[in-house]
Amino acid sequence: MDEKILLLALTLIPGIGPARIKAITAHLPGRFGDVLHLGMMELMQISGIGESLARQMHHFLHHAPSRDEAFASAEKQIAELPRHQAQIITILDPDYPPLLREIYDPPPCLFVRGKLPDADTPGLAVVGTRYASQYGKQAAVLLCRDLVQCGIVIFSGMAYGIDIAAHTAALENGGTTVAVLASGVDTIYTDPNGKLWPKIIERGALISEEWFGSELSPGKFPKRNRIISGISSGTIVVESDLKGGSLITATTALEQNREVFAVPGSIFSRTSRGTNKLIQQGSAKAVMSVDDILNELGPQFARNCSRKPALQAQVLQSSFTSAEQAILVIMEREPMHIDALAVTSGIDVSSLLVILFELELKAAVVQQPGQLFQKRIF
Repeated sequence: MDEKILLLALTLIPGIGPARIKAITAHLPGRFGDVLHLGMMELMQISGIGESLARQMHHFLHHAPSRDEAFASAEKQIAELPRHQAQIITILDPDYPPLLREIYDPPPCLFVRGKLPDADTPGLAVVGTRYASQYGKQAAVLLCRDLVQCGIVIFSGMAYGIDIAAHTAALENGGTTVAVLASGVDTIYTDPNGKLWPKIIERGALISEEWFGSELSPGKFPKRNRIISGISSGTIVVESDLKGGSLITATTALEQNREVFAVPGSIFSRTSRGTNKLIQQGSAKAVMSVDDILNELGPQFARNCSRKPALQAQVLQSSFTSAEQAILVIMEREPMHIDALAVTSGIDVSSLLVILFELELKAAVVQQPGQLFQKRIF
C-alpha cells in the first residue's frame, strides 16, 4: 500500500486528526503500513487512542465499504497531482519541513506546488491584518526586503493586506517566499487572476494540507495558521486589531515554542491595537528594524546577509533631478500634505504637483487620498 494513499485515507477517519496520526507514525517507525493489520489491543497502546477510538478505527480499516471508499478518494487526489503540477510530501518523507514535524499536530500530508526551501534555510512568518494601513504595508515591505537579503525565506498566508505585501516584497527583492493556503493549492481565492501566485511557485511554493477541490470554511484558517507558525523559526505580526487571525498565529507560535515579534504602531490606530498589546504583555519583542530580529535569533540565523540598502537608494536616486531629490529629502515616512510640502520646499503648489507626478511615475512617491503624498521605501 502506497504510504501517501494510506496517510490520506487515515485523515478521513472521524476522530483521527494530525496529532493522532503523528502518534501512529511514532508507534510504527519504519513500518507504517502495518497499521492496516493492527488489532484492537495494539491500537489502544498508541498515545491518544483509547478504547472507543480504537474500536472506531478498527471498524473503519476492516470494514470494506468505508475503507475502500477512503482509499478511492485518496487515489483520486494522487491522480490530480500531475494536472496541477503538484506533489504530496508526507510526514514520513525525509524532505518534510523539519520544524513543522516538531509541532504537536503536524499535517500528515502537504500538497505542494513549487519547491519547498532546503531544510537548513532559515525562515520567518510575516502576518497581519487584511485591512492594512499604508504604514503597515511599508513596514512589511521594509522588513521583508531586508530579511530576504539575509537569505531568509518569508512564509505567509496569501491573505489580502499584510500577507500579500510580504509575499510581493520578498519576490521583488529576489527572495524566496512560501504561501500557506487555507484552501487547496488548486484554488487561490485571493489571487484568482494569477498576478502573484505563479511568481511564488517560480521562487518558492504554494502549500496546503487541504485536498484538491476543498471548499473554504472559517475553521480552516486556524488550521492554516498553525502551519505558518510551525514551519517558521519565528512569527512577525506587522498589524493586527485585538482579534483576528494574526493574533491566533502569534498565540500558536508561542505554544509551539517559536519566537514572536511585533511591529509597534500608533495608539490611535485600530490595526495596531493587537500588536501593541502583544508587546505590552511581553508576548512579543518590539521590532523597528530587521536588526531587532537578527539580534534576538542570533547571527547564525542569517549567515548570508548581503543588505545594501544605502547603495540601492543611491542607484535609484541617480535617476532623479535635483528638484526631485530635494523633495524626497524633505518627505518623511509618514504622508505629507501638498500644502506642507509647498511651505517646506518653497515651491509653489502647481510646480510641486508636476514634480510629484514625475516621482510617482518613477515609483518613488505614492499619492494617498486627500492630497497626501508618501515616500516609497527603497
